[in-house]
Amino acid sequence: MTPEAGNFVLKSELMKILTTIYSMLFNKCSRCHQGDVFKHKNPYDLKNMFSMHHSCDHCHLVYEREPGFFYGAMYVSYALSSGWFTIWYVFQNLFLNLDTLGFVIGFSASIVVMIPLSIRWSRLIWLNFFYSYKKDLSKELKNNTSHQYGEIN
Repeated sequence: MTPEAGNFVLKSELMKILTTIYSMLFNKCSRCHQGDVFKHKNPYDLKNMFSMHHSCDHCHLVYEREPGFFYGAMYVSYALSSGWFTIWYVFQNLFLNLDTLGFVIGFSASIVVMIPLSIRWSRLIWLNFFYSYKKDLSKELKNNTSHQYGEIN
């Protein structure tokens, strides 16, 4: 592989990570970054925590590809929780030096506070696994009428 090709692959992967982070943090469609995925902006509105739009208002991507599609997001949520535990563990050993009970209480409290964010982020990351950002999507939407069924991948 030439150095130029290696740089292209690295930049491509970096852009994929950055677009996933953007989609995750701002509750945007993974394909067009225009429409909102969740109906309510506040993840701590517990009554509407799971309320998602059926499809994107802009590119018409249907979010739930099949019944049970978001069960896979549980694995992402597990990874997020494991990462959060690792951060807590390192922070505890470097700065806090709490006893075991203090660590368990602090970690458990932080997990409870993070649950609404974890649910949203895991679903948005899961969507990004299957639909990547398309920079020139608006041109495709003008030329293609099948977009209303989410067929542009």
